[in-house]
Amino acid sequence: MRKIALVAAAGAAALALAACSESTEQAAEETVEGAAADIEANADAAGEAVEGAAEDATAAAEGAMEEAGDEAAEAGAEVEAATDAAPAE
Repeated sequence: MRKIALVAAAGAAALALAACSESTEQAAEETVEGAAADIEANADAAGEAVEGAAEDATAAAEGAMEEAGDEAAEAGAEVEAATDAAPAE
């Protein structure tokens, strides 16, 4: 029984595809082309967003490295000052 229903459904699908008018095929083609254009636009937007995020992350990392360097220099100066101020043994 299942096989008969499956064969009948496949036959109906084949007839439906064969019966598609040219305008229906053209409308389907336009729909596919529109979807492809939307996908391309979304991919471009996503790429730009990722690129912007990467630039922001790079700038933040550079700022953090500069700040760490400044703090290290300051700590070095404090150690040198403490060493100079300590009595010699």
